[in-house]
Amino acid sequence: MSLAKIFIFSITSPKKIAAFRLLPIGKVIQYVFIFVFILSILSFIHFTTGLKEDSTSIEGLFTYLENKKWILYPFAFVVQFIMSTLLLFIRISLMAFLGMYILKILKRRGEYRHVWRSTVFSYTIPTVLSIVLLYVGITDGWILMITTLTCVIYLTFALKYYPKK
Repeated sequence: MSLAKIFIFSITSPKKIAAFRLLPIGKVIQYVFIFVFILSILSFIHFTTGLKEDSTSIEGLFTYLENKKWILYPFAFVVQFIMSTLLLFIRISLMAFLGMYILKILKRRGEYRHVWRSTVFSYTIPTVLSIVLLYVGITDGWILMITTLTCVIYLTFALKYYPKK
């Protein structure tokens, strides 16, 4: 199955998200890294435009950085990529841990690795939502709360399709 189809099904169908728990881990990791790459690019764009907006308060630093952009921008992109990867994997792992408790409440059976894979795909909508909310101008705390709640809701819908105990 192509990544585009997986993306569309992860937005539209919790039943398919539950079925995606059987995908090979390589396909799941590939899907995660595509999201990380997209997040890194958008964070980098936000960084470059934000640097110019905040430059009025730190003129000396901005003048210094103006001469060093060829070093600053590639380094900033690499740091953005590493931090996005780290944060996304931590969020997915924590949501999967919460998903294990949701499985117990729903009296369904499943392993952590299956819940982790389902969490990856149920984190699609919160990721897209966080990108939209970032450019709308909502603060990071609210974005984190909204996306976490959205992921829990979507993960719960997906976990309802797991086999009963």
